[in-house]
Amino acid sequence: MLFNLAGGGTLSGVTALLLLIISTATDYWMQYRYTGSPANQGLWRFCINYKCHVHTITVGFWDATRTFMLLSILSCFAGVIMGLSAFSDGTKNKLMRSAGIALLLSSFLTLFALAIYTGVTVQFFGKRYIDWSFSWSYILGWVAVVLTLTGGVIQIYTYQKNTAESPAPNIPDSGIQ
Repeated sequence: MLFNLAGGGTLSGVTALLLLIISTATDYWMQYRYTGSPANQGLWRFCINYKCHVHTITVGFWDATRTFMLLSILSCFAGVIMGLSAFSDGTKNKLMRSAGIALLLSSFLTLFALAIYTGVTVQFFGKRYIDWSFSWSYILGWVAVVLTLTGGVIQIYTYQKNTAESPAPNIPDSGIQ
C-alpha cells in the first residue's frame, strides 16, 4: 500500500516536471494587445503579431523568475529520480524522504518565481496595457506548484508511515548489567 502511495507521489512529480519544462520554455505567460496587434510574452521571448523576438533588455524580475523556474526544474528532476530510485534501492526510506524534500523545494521555488512574475506584471504591465491577461504557460506553472507540493507531501507521508511500521532492529543482549 505504501509503495503505491509513493508511486503516486513520484507520478505527481513526473507530471509536474513536464509542466515546469513546458511552462518555462513557452512564450505564453502573458497575452496583451500592442498597438492593436495580438502580443504575448514568455520568460525568454516576446511575440507581436506572431513574430517572436528575444528579450533584449535585462530586467531583474525576468532574471529572478527564470532562475527560480530553472532551479525548480532541477529540484523536481532530482525528486523524481530519487523517487524512482526508491523502488529499486535497498535504502527506500531515505530516498523517499529525500525525494519528498526535493519536490517540496521545487514547489517553493516555483511559487517564488510565480509570485515575482505576478507582482511585477500586475504593477507594471497591468498599468501599461489595458487589455492583458495571464496565459496558459503561467497557469501551467501554478498547476505544477500544486503537483510538486502534493508529490512532496505524499513522499514525506510515505516515509513517515513506513518508518513507523518498520520493526525496531534486533539488538542482541550483551549480558552486561
